[in-house]
Amino acid sequence: MTTLDVTARPPEPLSYGAMKSRLFLTLDDVRTAAAAAEAEALKHGWAVTIAITDDGGHLLWMQRLDGAAPISAEIAVAKARAAALGRRETKGYEDMINQGRTAFLSAPVLQGMLEGGLPILAEGHCVGAVGVSGVKSAEDAQIARAGVAAIGAAGA
Repeated sequence: MTTLDVTARPPEPLSYGAMKSRLFLTLDDVRTAAAAAEAEALKHGWAVTIAITDDGGHLLWMQRLDGAAPISAEIAVAKARAAALGRRETKGYEDMINQGRTAFLSAPVLQGMLEGGLPILAEGHCVGAVGVSGVKSAEDAQIARAGVAAIGAAGA
């Protein structure tokens, strides 16, 4: 018969270091970014769609301003998703393709590789992205920058 030693300690759990924590967008952050982007668009009379995603490219917010073309809703979401997943401004993709690297068009998952998508960076980490579509690409990016700046984050 085996006796049970009740004074024995269980083995120490394996340690892989301290648990990491990460920053993320709150609903208040998203609302603040969206309001600032909308204000920038309205200030110039631009009819656009504004999309905001989390770091994985999942849609958190989308609004199509009055007069924005229906296709802009698809494009804005795609720009935000590409910026979040790539952790860079989508203008970089557009420039790369325009400079002849057309094979990049076959990159899996990435669509919306046009200027107007900006990652939201906090403490060097991507926490999401803003994508805008509906006017000239540089103007889309200007609106997205206003949204990113409103929450005190950095773009790419």
